[in-house]
Amino acid sequence: MIDPLAEVVTLLQPRASYSKIVSGTGAWRVRRSEAGLPFYCVILEGACRLEVDGREPMTLEQDDFVLIPAAYGFSTSSCNPLAPADMRSAPVVLPNSEFRLGIEQDPPDVRFLVGQCVFDSPDAALLLSLLPQLVHVRGERRLSTLVQLLIDESRAVRPARDIVLARLLDVVLIEAFRSTTGTAASTGLLRGLADERLAIAIRHMHEHPTRSWTVAQLAKEAALSRSAFFERFSRAVGVAPMEYLLTWRMAMAKRLLLGNEATIAEIAERVGYGSASAFSVAFTRHVGLPPTRYAREPEQPEIV
Repeated sequence: MIDPLAEVVTLLQPRASYSKIVSGTGAWRVRRSEAGLPFYCVILEGACRLEVDGREPMTLEQDDFVLIPAAYGFSTSSCNPLAPADMRSAPVVLPNSEFRLGIEQDPPDVRFLVGQCVFDSPDAALLLSLLPQLVHVRGERRLSTLVQLLIDESRAVRPARDIVLARLLDVVLIEAFRSTTGTAASTGLLRGLADERLAIAIRHMHEHPTRSWTVAQLAKEAALSRSAFFERFSRAVGVAPMEYLLTWRMAMAKRLLLGNEATIAEIAERVGYGSASAFSVAFTRHVGLPPTRYAREPEQPEIV
C-alpha cells in the first residue's frame, strides 16, 4: 500500500543544515528569524518557553519535540524565571561546545537540541502547505533518540555519512508527523489521513495517480456524497480534492523531469495525462515553464 505521508516527505528531499546543544540558566531570551527554514527542537532536561509569531506561547518540557516546517519569527526563553519580552541574550560557547544562555557559571536549568534542515524539492512550498504549520510531540523518547542519532551522525566523519543523514532525517520527519494524529491536527495532509473516509480517497490518489479521477469517483471510494466529500476534504486538507491531485501529479512530474528518467510522453502517462500535449499545457500553466524547458532550466529550490 502506498503511504502518502512517506511519499511527501521523500519528495521534499530534506537535508541536514546544522544542529547544536543549548543550555540556559536564570532569565534569558533569544529571538530568531529563520526566513522560512525548517526548525526543530528537543528538550533534553528542564523546560523552556516557545513563542511562535501568530500563536499562543507554549511551555516545552523534557522529551518534548517541536518541528516548525517553515519557521519565520519565533523566540525561546526561560520560563522560571519568566524572561522580559524585550530581553535579548547572547549565547556563550562553553568548553564542551555547548551554547549557554543566561548565567554562564551556574548549572543549567534547561538543555535542548536545536537544529535546522533544508528542503531541496523545487515544490517545497506547495508540499509543505499539505503539512501542519507546527508539530508538538510530548513525551516520545523514541523521537528524541532519533534526533540524537541524527546529531551524532552529523558530527562524525564516517563512510556514507550523507546517505545515513538523509535517511535519518526522513525517519525523524515521518515519526514527528505521524505522532501528530487525530482530527485535532491542524489543517493539512495529516488531518486528512486521520479521517478514515478521506484517507481512503487520498491513498487512492497516491496509488493510482494515472487514473482520470473525478470528485464523484473519489467521493464514492470514500462512501460519501459528492458535496459532503468535497466539503469535508477541503476543510480537513486545506485544498480541494482536484487541487490536491494536481499538486501531487506536478510534484511527481518535476522529479521525473529533473531526473531525466523518461520522455515527455512517458512522464505524461505516469502522472495521469492522456497525451504529451495535454500534460504540457497543464504543466506550463502550473509551473510557468513548458516541461522541455523546465528539464533544461529547472527553477531553483525554494528556501521555505
